[in-house]
Amino acid sequence: MAVVRFTKQRQAVLEAVRHTDCHPDAAWVHARVRQVLPHISLGTVYRSLEALVEEGHLVSILGAGDSKRFDYRDDGHHHLICKRCGKIFDVSLESLPTVKLMADHLPPGFEVEDVVLEFHGVCGGCRDLGN
Repeated sequence: MAVVRFTKQRQAVLEAVRHTDCHPDAAWVHARVRQVLPHISLGTVYRSLEALVEEGHLVSILGAGDSKRFDYRDDGHHHLICKRCGKIFDVSLESLPTVKLMADHLPPGFEVEDVVLEFHGVCGGCRDLGN
């Protein structure tokens, strides 16, 4: 992996995602970062987001309709994604005891470095509306 400079643009992109509880797309991040850096281009935001994902600072989530969303992940949470409305919900690893049990069945010597889970289904709101 190449060493990438941590520019003020990249820092602003990271802070925008870090300080929201939604799972924003690049356009949302661009609008938020432009409040601090008015001349930042959407292309710079895209490149920064991808670099931050590659470096492990952010994760990307493919939501409904193939829209890529981003999340700052430092607490071991995972995602539930509604296939109808595209809403993304957080779920903590602690609430998934079966994942912990799976670790007992890994090949000897295998060291897990990261776990990424995405659950795809229909949220209660869409189910109730009959969407």
